[in-house]
Amino acid sequence: WPQETKELNTFYPTSVLVTGFDIIFFWVARMIMMGLKFMGNVPFREIYIHGLVRDQDGQKMSKSKGNVLDPIDIIDGIELEELVTKRTTGLMQPQMAARIEKSTRRQFPDGIRPYGTDALRFTFAALATTGRDVVFDLGRVEGYRNFCNKLWNAARYVLMNTEGQDTGLKDDALFELSLADRWIDSRLQATVKTVNESLRHYRLDLAAQAIYEFLWSEYCDWYLELSKPVLTEATASEAACRGTRRTLVQVLETVLRLAHPIMPFITEEIWQRVAPLAGVPGETIMLQSYPQTDAKRIDEAAEAEMNWVQQVLLGVRRIRAEMNIAPGKPLPVLLANGTESDWQRLADNYVYLTRLGRLSAIDWLNPDNAEPESAIALVGELKILIPLAGLIDKDAEIARLSKEIEKLRKELIKSEAKLENSDFINRAPAAVVAKERDRQQEMRQAVTRLDEQLQRMQRL
Repeated sequence: WPQETKELNTFYPTSVLVTGFDIIFFWVARMIMMGLKFMGNVPFREIYIHGLVRDQDGQKMSKSKGNVLDPIDIIDGIELEELVTKRTTGLMQPQMAARIEKSTRRQFPDGIRPYGTDALRFTFAALATTGRDVVFDLGRVEGYRNFCNKLWNAARYVLMNTEGQDTGLKDDALFELSLADRWIDSRLQATVKTVNESLRHYRLDLAAQAIYEFLWSEYCDWYLELSKPVLTEATASEAACRGTRRTLVQVLETVLRLAHPIMPFITEEIWQRVAPLAGVPGETIMLQSYPQTDAKRIDEAAEAEMNWVQQVLLGVRRIRAEMNIAPGKPLPVLLANGTESDWQRLADNYVYLTRLGRLSAIDWLNPDNAEPESAIALVGELKILIPLAGLIDKDAEIARLSKEIEKLRKELIKSEAKLENSDFINRAPAAVVAKERDRQQEMRQAVTRLDEQLQRMQRL
């Protein structure tokens, strides 16, 4: 640089250097020293240091090892023979070709299927932890491709229920927001806050995790299901339907903008159809403002009430799974030990509970009556009882439980013998011994739980 550029010493660059930790001294430190020497200033003030990408076995990816994966091959897919040729051509150590070919054929017997750009980008964002290594596994890419599919299918559901419908965009449009509408909007504000804070601190992994959990667990798994009773019940008012349609498109449009930097292609495609329904003008999502938290829309009361609804439904689902009851079988439910708040919440959310829980009825147990033999779940002090008489085949369930208990007890005896063996304790790594102890404890708890169920069955 010319000497006269020293007069630029008041210039503060805003660019960020992105680099791996292994070349901090070789490049980063030298660039800083050269900037100070010739410019009188550093060339950058923020450095994002990422880990080294390693293969699924923890080995550093390198051409000589033949374990490099071309991102284009993951995006578009590649046939096995083409992949073998690509990995064994131009090697620095040609004698490694046979071993690399064998390894490639074993690891990718069918080649690599196409996963798409967004799935790969989201994978790298989710793996961008503060550690020194990024252990890359195609299984993670497949998981995030499923996430992209989940978002696509959610958008299809939203469009199916909102295109050509009134989404409450008119100034004089009357709409009512249900508990689910207020809850999902409140959760969206919390997610927006988390993502913004994470990006501000270069925690791409935490930003990706927050987007994933909101879209998959809260928006798709809960809110879309909660919207169905409103949109399909004949007794629902037009104002309530309008409020749900409005929430469906506005929340989706916002979360598309939130995820766009990580998943640019699928979010753009969906946004083009969702934005007009949400009343958002513009030609492309790329030029839209990034979402910011609106504290006024955080509704703690709605979150607390929806948490109660979720815990009741999860309790019913847990009983179904433990008692081997078919998911679609309508169940009668009794409630006991409820507070005034529980009574009110049941009255307000009866439709949610019966529809999503596939319940035939929900009644309060008379305090003067004895509790029938039931499977029980607890939500605070509230007891959820599902009477078992006539609900399941008693003899078949006793046989199933007995067989499962016998199997677990045999495994438990083996585990106890292993932990009583001094050779195993002294020679095995501490982590392996600890894992075996944890496994033993889990089996004991499972046996206790199954014994309780068996006794309950025998008392019917």
